[in-house]
Amino acid sequence: MKGTIDNLAVNMDGQLNVMLTVPRMYADDLMRLKDDPVSIDIKKYREKRSLSANALMWCVCQELSDALGPTVTKEDVYRRAVREVGTYAGLSIRKDAVDMFARRWAEKGIGWFVEVVDDDSQRDHVLVFAYYGSSTYETDEMSRLLDYLIDEAEQIGIVLKAGPELEKRARELGVA
Repeated sequence: MKGTIDNLAVNMDGQLNVMLTVPRMYADDLMRLKDDPVSIDIKKYREKRSLSANALMWCVCQELSDALGPTVTKEDVYRRAVREVGTYAGLSIRKDAVDMFARRWAEKGIGWFVEVVDDDSQRDHVLVFAYYGSSTYETDEMSRLLDYLIDEAEQIGIVLKAGPELEKRARELGVA
């Protein structure tokens, strides 16, 4: 639900009162919850990436995969793009925990992988980059990923189709 925080005030017993504005369509639901304990999760609003952006990304990954040959899957193309322009967390992890962490991290999805970037044999920790899959990307991050993939496609001479042809291709790939 999208809304705004209109006012914050500290009441007499030291509790914080928060006044919110939310769409009227939620009035009945909120009235039913009035005076009951509720769970609250407030965070900065962000636009969700569109399905068409996701579909376009997978279509371009497939086009690149087709052009690069049978040994390169669309998932390989996607992971390479995430590595090149995606977001990651730099983490120091005990050497004996890296494999388990990488396996569990990868369970989140195709774009979630771990890369060891500094393996000093004299230490018991290594530096890894833990990459986030595009399912977590904000609009600007997804745009950067798409721009990278489209540039890669153009560099090897792939002409990308748009509009209804793209939507048809996305349905064929099962991403729309």
